[in-house]
Amino acid sequence: MMDEYRRGWALRYLREAKAELEAAQKIPYMAPSLMIEAIRKARNAIYYSIGEPAFIEILVREEIGKPKPANDVILRFLIEIEETVQQLAQLEEVNGDAMMKQADTFVQVASEFVETLTEEKLEN
Repeated sequence: MMDEYRRGWALRYLREAKAELEAAQKIPYMAPSLMIEAIRKARNAIYYSIGEPAFIEILVREEIGKPKPANDVILRFLIEIEETVQQLAQLEEVNGDAMMKQADTFVQVASEFVETLTEEKLEN
């Protein structure tokens, strides 16, 4: 069961992630930073939907440092998300179309995840 506080933040971050993607399509010169921000906000939406984000961040960072990957499917999913965010944030040269597709896919996955857990459908 998710409390209203976390639910509200999860949905807010999801709305903001979608808005960042829309802005990236309309403002090409700012697109790379907007897409990275959209991915981070989508990640935060997922974190809020499953627990306390500060604890989840610590758990994910600790698992990334371990030599043997976790057996937990959700934890592996969160690790992949974090690694994707870090890789995209460090790119020097950005292929705009490929990054936009990846960001859009990421936000859609986050939407499905959050909407499933909150039992609330956001309008696109």
